[in-house]
Amino acid sequence: MQTITISGKARTQVGKVATKADRAAGTIPCVLYAGNEVVHFTSTLSELRGILYTPKFYKAIIQVDGKSHEALLKDIQAHPVTEEIRHVDFHKLIPGVEVTVDIPVKIVGTATGVREGGKLLIKVRKLKVRATPEALKDTIDVDVSHLKLGQSIKVKDIPSQGFVILNSPSIPVASVEIPRALKSAATDAAKAETAAKKK
Repeated sequence: MQTITISGKARTQVGKVATKADRAAGTIPCVLYAGNEVVHFTSTLSELRGILYTPKFYKAIIQVDGKSHEALLKDIQAHPVTEEIRHVDFHKLIPGVEVTVDIPVKIVGTATGVREGGKLLIKVRKLKVRATPEALKDTIDVDVSHLKLGQSIKVKDIPSQGFVILNSPSIPVASVEIPRALKSAATDAAKAETAAKKK
């Protein structure tokens, strides 16, 4: 999967006073959680921007004082008014240990129903999955090429991709909507056919 490298500097002191000083110096306090291990560090907005402001799913390579850690973005705390980033949390990835994350959905193919005049509606943009770090992917590919007018693909229809999808199996991920014009045309055709049979 795609990775993004973030450089940081270990924090020697934590707490309100130290945190305030870090922010005043133009850095952002961060925490890396890994079971019983907690790594406190600071980074800059320029270093963090790539993972904070993107809809893509990245694995972070966090480098702090010569040590490298693989992690996922866990939480962002921002000022309620200015939206200034105040704190960022990461979850360290440990080989073989499952994590729960949201992975973006990627629509693959052109639905048959779209070629017939229908409109593809994407109902879910991300899916929550449980997986080991080795099984993580940038996106969950959902093939819609077989969908006809009025049909949908649900979570349960997505082939196994090495992880467990935690969303309800009955939730539709994408569907092909029948436009009003096509519905009207079909209704008119049905009425005409019925009328013709009565003659």
